[in-house]
This record gives sequence, C-alpha cells and structure tokens, in this order.
Amino acid sequence: MAEAGATATATAEAEPDWLGDRRSRGTGLVETLELPTKKVKGWEFTDLDGLDLDSYDRAPAEVEISGGSDEIVVMALDEALSQHSDLIGEHLGSLVPAEDPFVARNEAGWSDGVLVYVPRNVICEEPVKVKLDLDNAGTATYWRTLIVLEEGARAEVWEHYGSEGDETDAMLNSVVELSVGQNANLHYINTQDLSEKAWLFSSQRSEVERDGKLDWAALGFGGGNGKVRMTTNLAGQGSEARVTGGYAGGNGQHLDFDTLQEHAAEDTVSDLAFRGVLADRSTAVWRGMIKVDEGAQRTDAFQECRNMLLSPDAHADAIPGLEILADDVACTHAAAVAQVDKDQLFYLKSRGLSDDDSRSLVVEGFLQALVERLGQGPVRDEIAARIEERLEEIL
Repeated sequence: MAEAGATATATAEAEPDWLGDRRSRGTGLVETLELPTKKVKGWEFTDLDGLDLDSYDRAPAEVEISGGSDEIVVMALDEALSQHSDLIGEHLGSLVPAEDPFVARNEAGWSDGVLVYVPRNVICEEPVKVKLDLDNAGTATYWRTLIVLEEGARAEVWEHYGSEGDETDAMLNSVVELSVGQNANLHYINTQDLSEKAWLFSSQRSEVERDGKLDWAALGFGGGNGKVRMTTNLAGQGSEARVTGGYAGGNGQHLDFDTLQEHAAEDTVSDLAFRGVLADRSTAVWRGMIKVDEGAQRTDAFQECRNMLLSPDAHADAIPGLEILADDVACTHAAAVAQVDKDQLFYLKSRGLSDDDSRSLVVEGFLQALVERLGQGPVRDEIAARIEERLEEIL
C-alpha cells in the first residue's frame, strides 16, 4: 500500500540485526577513513578545509512524501523496516558500498529516508514526490533513498532537497540507490535548492537490468560546497540510460558533479548531457567517465558538458574521460566553457531588446535543451518554473 502524504520522522523502534551489524561496520570505517584532500583524485577542485563534520549535530529530516498508487509501496524508510525488512535488507547498500568517509557516516548514522517499491508489471500512473527540508542551522541530516522496480514495472519519482533561505549553515549527506529490473522503466528526478551556506554530499548509483530503461535528471541550484557522485551501471544486455544534469550557481557557490557511465553488458546505450550557468564568483566542476567493461560489445555511449559563464570571476572545469576494454563500441564526448555569445546579444539588442532581456533570452535558450530532455508532464512544468526562478536570482 502506498502511504501518500506521509511525513518521515525518526523512530525508536528496534532495528533488525542485519542493520545493527552494518551500522557497526560503518562506525568502524568512520574511525579509519579520513576526509579527502585536494591531492586525492576526483577531489582536486573541491576544498574541504572548511568542513568540520563533528561541529554538526545529527538531526531528523523534515520530509513530505506523496503520490504513488495502492499497488506500490511508498513510505518512510525507517517505518518500512518493520514491514519490508527482507526487501530492504536485500537492496539497501547493494549498489553504494561504504568505501569512503561520507558513505560510511551515512551507513552508521542514517535515520531518515524513503522506500519506493514497484512490484512486477505494475505501472505507477501518478508521480511519487519526496520533499526534504534542510532549515536547521548547525545540523546534519543523513538520508537514504531506495527505489526498487521489479521486472516490467514503471514509475516516476521526483526527489527535492531544499532550504527556505540562503543563510542556513547545515549539511546533507545522502545515499541514493536505484534498482531497475528487467524491462522496467524508471524516470527519476533529483533536484536541490539548498541554502548557499549548506554542504551537500550525495552518493548516487543506479543499476539497470536486461532491456530496462532509466531516465535520470539531476539539477543543482543551491548548496555552498560539496560533491554529487552519480554512477549508472548498465548491467543487463539491451539496457539504456539517459542522464540529464543542470546547475546554476552564483554568490561564490561551488558545485561539483562526478559522473560514471559503466557499460557492463552487450548492446547497451547511455546518453549524458550536462549544462551549467555560472554567475558572480561561482565555480563548478564536472568530471565524467564512460567505462566499457571487457565483453560489453556494441556499446553506444555519449557524454557532453557545456558551461556558460556570466561573469569574468566565474569559473568552470569540464573533464570528460573514456576507459574502453571492448573493441566494438561507439563512444564520444564533448566539453565546452564559454562566455555569453556577443553576436547573439548584439542581434537581440538590434531588435529593440534591452541588455538584461537579451542576456536572459540567451541564457534561457542555452538551458532549454535540458528542459526538453525532461519529457512531458507536470513535473517538467514545475522544474521549468524553478529554472526560470533561479535564473532571475543570479542574472
């Protein structure tokens, strides 16, 4: 049964033994794993010197969960432990192992999260929406998202992390696991508009089985610093994934996305496109890797990242990469960082538009390609409105 409109809160109920064992292992790893420095590969552009994890008090999340249907399970993860312990025990942590200090801390201390489970051949007509608020200064929230689609299932899930204002110094540490079964279809959207003083660390991984399809979008507007890591594992023959990313930074924000498209089976397809707009003194880094495993013949993979700088003080790094261990593949990548096109501005101003209106139209046109990749429906309309609001803030 779906529990629409539920509010997720931490519970004091006894946890299963398997979870207690995993928390103990996570606690042990926390004591041995140090925070990465800029000398560690993948962290060269993200400075954690100002991060003191122990200064944040652990706090429960303020979360709203809605949508779904009577045929699927949509509920707070801690509440689901008593009703779906075997399901959670099988899938939780199966895709994102506790191998770094952030995932280890999440493993040891998570108290909030959401479970979305769609049984075999069930089609969820209504989008599932999850809204997490990070508004308590000096606190850290450890959050888990577990989405499991069995064979032939279909669902759309929109998860949003937000803050009311831009002065909240808090931290969100989230782990997202997306399991897409054979011939299943998942549309997952993860958006964040956190305080510009907040830290965000998110480890996200999907696994798509034979003939399954994943349409994954990630949009970052808020946050002061941190890193989002997104891995798509095409584990079954004929599986497909489309990954869309966008970010808009200003006021000294630093946005960091690390993506991996892993092709582990034959005849798989992935298509990744990121676009970023940076104003003021904001910075961003995107590091993308296409990895084709040995034997994953007839892989078709593409990735691109394009950035538009709205200020001479803004900066972006785009670093694509390929690791190919098969000989029958089609893999391409592209990256670009540029200022606003002066010719486009001149053309619009020559038609009577003001400097501000011309600039807004150019930027909106640059991001329109991302909106078009989101598909049709109410979720796309809401996200398009959020993009427009964010551009008004930074332009």
